[in-house]
Parts: sequence; structure tokens; C-alpha cells
Amino acid sequence: MPEDDPSAIRSLAVSPDDAVDAYAYRQENPGEAVLRVTPPFHGRMRARIHVYHVDDTELTGAVHLSPADLIADDVVAAYPRLEETLEDADDADRIRERHAEAVAAWQERAREAIVESVALETDDGPHRVDVKRLG
Repeated sequence: MPEDDPSAIRSLAVSPDDAVDAYAYRQENPGEAVLRVTPPFHGRMRARIHVYHVDDTELTGAVHLSPADLIADDVVAAYPRLEETLEDADDADRIRERHAEAVAAWQERAREAIVESVALETDDGPHRVDVKRLG
């Protein structure tokens, strides 16, 4: 099997902090945050947080995993949203503070909700691998 074939991967080691931070980053900032696995690929790999503005997977052969794919669906759906914009600075500050507290509470919950397996996209279609929590 070629070293650039992600179907060689059987398991991914993932830091729950990386998955949760990448998801929160995507919600609050421009750019993309993913969990990235780079060749050469082998049975056990480490996925690390990666933030980018230009997708370079065609050049590098890396596999990018959406952090939402690594966190249980019900927890992803519960991510707190800023639902109103207030013109008054005091109220806006209070809303931002409350939102930051809600995101921090969500992050605690999400760290415990890492999935047991995930599908990687390969040239031959999806390839399911085990997810091993680090830490």
C-alpha cells in the first residue's frame, strides 16, 4: 500500500482539546480549523489541529477532518449561538460575556463527547477508522 494512501490508517489519536478548540474556532473566526493527518500514512496516526485560509490538501496529500465529525452530533447541535445584537455597549458586553461562559461550558461537555470512530475520505470512498482519545 502506498505511503500516501489514507486507507492504511486503522486508528487516529486525537486530543479532545484539539477537536473542541477547532470546532469553536470555526464558529467564532474566519478561516477553517480542522484535524489534519499528513503522509506518510500508517496504521496508527496522530491528528493535529490545523488552521488555514487556503486548502493545500491537493499539494500535501493531507487528510482534513472536520471537528464536527469527531464530536457527538447532539453536542455539536448544542453549541451556543449569539442570537441577538444589541446597540447598547453595556448590553453587548454582557451578551459577549454570557456567550463566552456558555462556550466554555459547551467545551467541557464536548471534550467528553469524542466519537469512537470516524470516516476518512479516500479515492475509493469512505474508510472508517477508530478514534483514540489522547490525554
